[in-house]
Amino acid sequence: MRNNIFGYLFIIFIIGIMGFAIYKVNIKEENKEERNKAASQSSQNVEKIAEITLGIAEFDTINPIITNNRDVQDISKIIYEPLVNITQDYKIEECLATEVAKTNDTTYIIKLRQKVKWSDGSKFTSNDVKFTIDRLKEDSNSVYKANVEHVKEVDIVDDYTVRIILSKKVPFFEYYLNFPILSSNYYANEDFWNTSKNEAPVTTGSYKISEVTSNTITLEKNETWWNKNEKEPFLEKITINLYSTIAELYNAFKLGSIDLITTENSSYQDYVGTIGYNTVEVEGREFIFLALNMKSSRLQDKNIRKAVRNAINAEEIVNNVYGNMYKQANFPISFSNYLIDEKEENFFNSDEITNTLTTSGWTLKNGLWQKIIEYKTTRLELDLVVKQSDGYRVEVAKILQIQLAEQGILLNILEVSDEEYYRYLENKNYDMILGSITSSITSDLSIYFGNGNLANFENDEAKEIVNYADNINDANELKSKYERLYEIYNEEIPYIGIARKKVMVLYNNDLVGEINPNWYNLFYNMENWYKQ
Repeated sequence: MRNNIFGYLFIIFIIGIMGFAIYKVNIKEENKEERNKAASQSSQNVEKIAEITLGIAEFDTINPIITNNRDVQDISKIIYEPLVNITQDYKIEECLATEVAKTNDTTYIIKLRQKVKWSDGSKFTSNDVKFTIDRLKEDSNSVYKANVEHVKEVDIVDDYTVRIILSKKVPFFEYYLNFPILSSNYYANEDFWNTSKNEAPVTTGSYKISEVTSNTITLEKNETWWNKNEKEPFLEKITINLYSTIAELYNAFKLGSIDLITTENSSYQDYVGTIGYNTVEVEGREFIFLALNMKSSRLQDKNIRKAVRNAINAEEIVNNVYGNMYKQANFPISFSNYLIDEKEENFFNSDEITNTLTTSGWTLKNGLWQKIIEYKTTRLELDLVVKQSDGYRVEVAKILQIQLAEQGILLNILEVSDEEYYRYLENKNYDMILGSITSSITSDLSIYFGNGNLANFENDEAKEIVNYADNINDANELKSKYERLYEIYNEEIPYIGIARKKVMVLYNNDLVGEINPNWYNLFYNMENWYKQ
């Protein structure tokens, strides 16, 4: 009997403990639910501030086709508009033009968007397009002058139709229509380059200039913007602070007085610190590469070109020479471009070199590759031309020399003057040359694959792709062609990519929204930005 009583008491005790545990779990879950509910309410109650502050160092003018200031060029994208825009993945999209039709290799018909108004209420018409192109073709230093270099004639067909005639075929000319358009009426009877009206030109963009002082430019929403119903920005006001030096700009960002800046300075953290902001890495336009002369007696052999590529550790070069403002890159077109899918690209592989070179009859002896050619022992030896005045490229050449030597390939560096360098480029009398090209806004790769290209590369399929790519209107077909071009590039190895420049976008922790820029535009999806 006693045992039964103890048994019952034990069961009651266990049940009590379990009940208490369940009670605690329920209380914990209720508290968690209350905390989540409170956090959700708190999130919903966060004040969305409809104002941000940007900055410009060494300001010259807010006129977008006169300025040489990169910050002004960036900010002008939200004030002024082009005929066509460039998307985040480097497609073209309609803006002030609704259609760009190519009638032959040198003639384009452009249909303009109707019912667009300037911020002063006047109508946007064909006269404004012709006026802007005429100004760009004048003797000026405009960054957009090259866009219209080959424009021979601009005809106004009617108020909303323009015909542009070129002096020669320009591949992907539609992309060059990305220059901002300015008002002909606003500048009527004015000296365009020197008028005080350049302090606050009228605009068709999402923002207009509402106030200008010696230290600030204030933007407010343009109530006449044609795209207001589709992409009206939340931000009501943007203040642009003007600074004398970049150091002052950096300091203002560090103190939280500016919400977003860009920099190409590898030591930017020394100026702005490491906390209080987020970063976005943007691929820039400078592409650094080796051109391998396909008519060189050595480099005609694809196995030698392949061995050279396998011997190069581009990551080591970037880290030792260019630091954190460059990234390893193989192909001239960025992987952020819709034409090329992102792929793993690391060809450095010393184990492959032996198999590759022995296939071509080379023998490794005393640490050097050699071969009997015309009854004479010949070492595998190449010349590399580099511009002496470019210290970074000279450093790259020296690392390349060490890397190839470690794999038994001798590399002679020819450091030459600028004049000699361009003579080598013109005559194509080098084994390899270390080059740097600022990539075009377009996807034209004729400099790499077309007639007279830097590598003396003759490939009918590649040449046909670059010569006729701008006649392809279907984006999927064009992408397919460029994917094939990428394959040819990696199979034949006329070039070896080293690095691509980077730009860093820094923005304050309080700035909220999708901040996903490319080198063309910082302000994609800006309609959703706000501060908290």
